[in-house]
Amino acid sequence: MADVPGLMAVVEIATPGGPDVLRPARRAVPKPAPGEVLIRVAAAGVNRPDVLQRMGYYPPPRGASEIPGLEVAGTIAALGEGVSGWTAGDRVCALLAGGGYAAYAAAPAVQCLPMPAPLDLVRAAALPETFFTVWVNVFQRGGLAAGESLLVHGGSSGIGTAAIALAHAKGATVLATAGSAEKCAACVRLGAARAINYKEEDFVAAVKEATGGRGVDMVLDMVGGDYTPRNLQCLALEGRLVQIAYQKGPKVEVDLALLMPRRLSLTGSSLRPRSPEEKGVIAQGLKQHVWPLIEEGRVAPLIHATFPLAQAADAHRLMESGAHIGKIVLVAD
Repeated sequence: MADVPGLMAVVEIATPGGPDVLRPARRAVPKPAPGEVLIRVAAAGVNRPDVLQRMGYYPPPRGASEIPGLEVAGTIAALGEGVSGWTAGDRVCALLAGGGYAAYAAAPAVQCLPMPAPLDLVRAAALPETFFTVWVNVFQRGGLAAGESLLVHGGSSGIGTAAIALAHAKGATVLATAGSAEKCAACVRLGAARAINYKEEDFVAAVKEATGGRGVDMVLDMVGGDYTPRNLQCLALEGRLVQIAYQKGPKVEVDLALLMPRRLSLTGSSLRPRSPEEKGVIAQGLKQHVWPLIEEGRVAPLIHATFPLAQAADAHRLMESGAHIGKIVLVAD
């Protein structure tokens, strides 16, 4: 680590609270543990879990950095003991359990992926958190196949835009919900066959109308709460409801009389607590099945705005406003 400084710029959480608790600071550069690489960060994605962590609702897993940030892109600066397949200078994007809002970040080598050729490092930083989440939930757990149909809630979010683009590229028919005409139009441009403005339409009725009364094969939901029984009503025979968050609350009531005769499935998962080995398996799935689509230009992250790292508070304000379409990215100084 001869070319690596001892201290680095970071953005830390001073105390749980609003965006103003994010403050620039200086910290020691982490040393890569065995099996890890040290990444000189060019850009870091901003995600909803970062906001929840800042507010005190989503603490990092034991042993993870308390600095926020779950995804970065940059160049490998150093290798930890036992790492093979990477060399210093390789351009990568990586999924983290924390520590992304910094000039350097340590990441398990298995959670790193090569930067896809058509993208620069800023756009590559928008890939890991959303594409890991979509791949494992929609395709590995949910088993979405070509010719099936998918309803994506929050279609204009980072997760939503990735899910629409990837499901469309994989041959599925995609419906999406969003909260404005502008956001609905963005969903259609990404590949949604129908975008539903949930502020003006009942999404259950709209799904039934769009599918001739059949319903969709899968719903990807991050809302929870009172959306859950309505999501079940949207599903076709053998349909799957895949839950990845619960912005309207985790406690729900499920009508088993609706679920059982139609053989519906309700599943979900959380990405951050998984082990590096599990995340490495997801990374290999992405490299095999998704990275070629990015290389071919068929799928790409949608970037709404970028901010300097020191202005992370402004990035969080934008995310909390809900005005963004796609991803928000911090660019290192």
